[in-house]
Amino acid sequence: MRKLLLTALCAFTLTAAHAGGLMTNTNYHIAFDRMFARGATTEIDATFSNPAGLAWTHEGFQLSLNFQKPWQNRDIHTNIPGYLGVGFDKKYNGKASAPIVPALFASYKKGSWAFSSMIGIVGSGGFVEYDEGIPMFEVPIRAMLASKGLMPDEAGKYPYAYIANMKGKQYIYGGQLNITRKINDNFSAAFGIRANYYDGYNRGFVEAVSPASVGSADYINLHLDCIQRGWGFTPLFSFAYHDERLTIAARYELRTKINTKNDTQELSIYMAGQEKSTDVKALAEQLGNENTIAALSQAVGEDMAGKVKPYLPDESIRYDMPSLLTVAVGYNFTPQLRAALEYHFFDDKHAKMYGDRQKELTHGTHEILAGVEYDINDKFTVSCGGQRTDYGLSDGYQQNTSFACDSYSVGLGGAWNINEKMRLNVSYFCSLYSDYNKTQANYQGTPYTGTDTYSRTNHVIGIGLDYKF
Repeated sequence: MRKLLLTALCAFTLTAAHAGGLMTNTNYHIAFDRMFARGATTEIDATFSNPAGLAWTHEGFQLSLNFQKPWQNRDIHTNIPGYLGVGFDKKYNGKASAPIVPALFASYKKGSWAFSSMIGIVGSGGFVEYDEGIPMFEVPIRAMLASKGLMPDEAGKYPYAYIANMKGKQYIYGGQLNITRKINDNFSAAFGIRANYYDGYNRGFVEAVSPASVGSADYINLHLDCIQRGWGFTPLFSFAYHDERLTIAARYELRTKINTKNDTQELSIYMAGQEKSTDVKALAEQLGNENTIAALSQAVGEDMAGKVKPYLPDESIRYDMPSLLTVAVGYNFTPQLRAALEYHFFDDKHAKMYGDRQKELTHGTHEILAGVEYDINDKFTVSCGGQRTDYGLSDGYQQNTSFACDSYSVGLGGAWNINEKMRLNVSYFCSLYSDYNKTQANYQGTPYTGTDTYSRTNHVIGIGLDYKF
């Protein structure tokens, strides 16, 4: 039974350790959602996507307020033929959600100078919950209980109640300031800095409970509640060439080091046979983190102690945002018809994650974006665009609580010039993900070969208002 506890806690802590994914967002303004390739824009959304382009924007003040509503699923389908003699086939539905996501842009241009700022959710963003837990919990725990005689019957029914829940939150809030200088009629440069605040948590439990006819004792009871917060700063540079029809722009963001600090609310372990639950949090507060790790290493081994360490009070965990290079070309074919092509490279392999997980990626993230925009008349504009995202995924990177899927995204929408000062933007986009299949021998430490199929969906609608003073 002690082995069961160790296996279960290992799964639990590994799960919680990677509750996020690749860290950077790029969709803040509704113009991006309806066109995608905005890296060569000279409108208000250039505050993020092309700060140097603000050298040719509206003279005076501009404001833009944007709201987006996403819907997402992040599902795991686990299949293990022959598992405990009855097989295992289960789909875990991850319900990902976020409230209305706002972003605010502001700029002021006078002559050759422009000053701009942006506030938004610049990384990750949202909640995900698996209300039946995840296979990293269930599969090894049921196998270890089976080794103690708690086998399923021929119909696959187990002689105990298994209850689990896993949920996490990740937001990186950002506030960005830029200074833009027009060098001559065609060239400009900009420098900016963004402050990033990471706010997240990992919460979950696993319980295997004997039925009322046998008694009320728990076989397993694991609980975790860990809040993580931290700061990081991003310097960025932008350059642009602009003439009557052609705009060429480049932007580079340096890597953002974000070192979060744990606020551990609960970390406890119980298994049948113990006199009481082990309160790991209280032990750390009493002995200090290093002494707690030393004590746990003697009791349960160094490997287990190392897995507990990331959740001890005041422990630091890395959630870096990668450096980012964007290059874009925009061209006005006619006064009414515009198109753009853009490339992004996120250097994820050099942005530190817990356990140096970034090294498992085969390469950084590559994105290709294209978009077109057409003015029907002075009042109405329509646009559409697409994006291809390739993360460089590998089996070693993919995990139950943090997985990604390569995708194609398509978006469309329009703008209404209400008057000379006010413009309304609306959009819809969706991402079409490729499923990722990961097959493992000795799945989660069991003697069976199993396959996890990771899949995702994503839909976003948006509305925004631009105003020129």
